Amino acid sequence: MTHTLTASMHRMSLLMSPAELTRETLSFQKAMASLVIDSAFSPLAAFRSEGAEPRKTAAPQAGRAIGSVIRRLKATPSLVPGLVPRSNGRKGPSGIPKGAQYLTQTHRSMFGTRGYRLYLPASQPRRPKGLIVMLHGCKQTPDDFARGTHMNALAEKHGLAVAYPAQTRRHNATSCWNWFKPGNQVRGRGEPAILASLTRQLMREYGLGRDDVFVAGLSAGGAMAAILADVYPDVFSAAGVHSGLARGSASGVVSAMSAMHSGGTPNGIAVTGSRSDLVRRIIFQGEGDQTVNPSNASQIVAAEVGDDAAPTKIGKRTVRGRGYCRSDFADSDGATQIELWMIEGSGHAWSGGRAEGSYTDTKGPDASAQMVRFFLADDG
Repeated sequence: MTHTLTASMHRMSLLMSPAELTRETLSFQKAMASLVIDSAFSPLAAFRSEGAEPRKTAAPQAGRAIGSVIRRLKATPSLVPGLVPRSNGRKGPSGIPKGAQYLTQTHRSMFGTRGYRLYLPASQPRRPKGLIVMLHGCKQTPDDFARGTHMNALAEKHGLAVAYPAQTRRHNATSCWNWFKPGNQVRGRGEPAILASLTRQLMREYGLGRDDVFVAGLSAGGAMAAILADVYPDVFSAAGVHSGLARGSASGVVSAMSAMHSGGTPNGIAVTGSRSDLVRRIIFQGEGDQTVNPSNASQIVAAEVGDDAAPTKIGKRTVRGRGYCRSDFADSDGATQIELWMIEGSGHAWSGGRAEGSYTDTKGPDASAQMVRFFLADDG
């Protein structure tokens, strides 16, 4: 019996819960998640060569048999030809300075368990000046993400600790953070609770307060960073969202794919916390992104300052061959609450990243450096 793509995707959304993993579920996830979600949810790599123009891939028709769709997906190496994942096979970032530590840890809480990597700078090994929680994208690992973002080097420069939590294939077939599940969009449940618990533990261990703690992520990790900013404003003081989506943009696999393709429509769930502790945000989005529609960046801004808010400052520049537009949104006191960076010609990849990691665009403004500047409230 054949199934249409729509019917099969609906079925998959019912089978995604790890608690219901049967033999049929595992077989179905292996056939579909690795082909459809793998392509839709994983961040795509940087352009292999300068000036590569992505070609559009025809969308499958709703009535097409699932077997035909799978055969088409198998024959397509990437949704954007010319973009390929890069990996040099290293187990961890190179160039760890003498005296610094790059630890493998496990955090256990009543909400769940996750492993993580922890970078402690040689300049401040026992009392870091702050903490950045970095959330990788789909098909990435903490080590891969650390290499691509070069965040450890920036942390060393500024005396910061960096935690890289690891999503597992047990909880998502392609190691994505499950930002699209309603249970992971609220406080006190699921993955946000696990990540907040991990952050609080590190805050206690290193004597850090909320003003010194930040979260950032790419793609699914960026969407989860946006969620944490909304539901744990008492833990994080600023967030960096790269190629992500606003909380509430989706309520399952099918709506997530729709939000990524056409732009999300957040469901209006309220931001947790008072106006005095809302989390500042810096948002990076490639205008050539064919995985996460660029309109999602505007949705993140609108969720914070409203649909009609106008930027208080707009600047345009070109860095390493990529133009960008930076729009600042200030609060009632005149302090910048949001920075929105739209990168011309960039796809679904970390802006200004390093080729040693996967899913990076080495051209354009350095998202990592700009995030650290923003986190530390340095306007220079």
